[in-house]
Amino acid sequence: MLEEPRSGRLAAWGNALLAGAVSPDEAAARIVADDAVHRVADLPGEAAPVGLTLALGRLRALGAAGLRVALPVPGHPLGLSGPPEFNTAALEAGEAVVAVGTALGLVPGVLEAGPAGDVHVEVVWHCRPVREAPPADVPSLGEAERELQQALREATEALTRLDVAGSGPVARAALAAYQARAEAGRSLLAPGYPPRAVRVLELAQRVRALVGIAQDAGPGAAVSAGEQAARAELLRPVERMARRAQVAAYNAYAEERARRGA
Repeated sequence: MLEEPRSGRLAAWGNALLAGAVSPDEAAARIVADDAVHRVADLPGEAAPVGLTLALGRLRALGAAGLRVALPVPGHPLGLSGPPEFNTAALEAGEAVVAVGTALGLVPGVLEAGPAGDVHVEVVWHCRPVREAPPADVPSLGEAERELQQALREATEALTRLDVAGSGPVARAALAAYQARAEAGRSLLAPGYPPRAVRVLELAQRVRALVGIAQDAGPGAAVSAGEQAARAELLRPVERMARRAQVAAYNAYAEERARRGA
């Protein structure tokens, strides 16, 4: 729950590249992160999958003014605008990126290969047509920040109400690892994003971490089917607010460009 979605990395560093804040090589390296390789397939004008640097350059040439993220789940098409074919593919992947101004979107396909102990991840982003319309259910940064304060309270109360005794050490370990990465200079967002977006994304990740801890709690937690269902019902609106905030943070660059009419 603490890691960035691949769509978030692609949007954040792709936006930084579009703004001229980073080089193509740095943007590609940040997007790939710990994966082995990323390629983009079905890009207009390309007969075969191409690398990220070429793909981002082609999207810019096609008129991309910014990249937006979608993080949909069943019953909540967060960040999507259609058509149904793109929405279905994005829902199956759990994420997507929309290139504003091009009527194109990217949906990741992830392949793990290699022997046990030496598995590497290859990602192919499939380029598909999208409908250029306001994305579904994405809040403003201000709205997202207000929601997150409520979500953090609700997530903490949920942990207490569920009596998740065994999750205490898990929570401390997860949040300690998160803080260590932040202190080591891990960038939550790329250059060019407003400080408020960074703040909102960091808080959203913390809330999602708490949701994950409550969902996967170990000894001492409720384990019956009825209690599991009650736990899921309690946490569902909290997780929804955190996902909405994540999308608002990643989309802040594109939204600002749209407000300026760029």
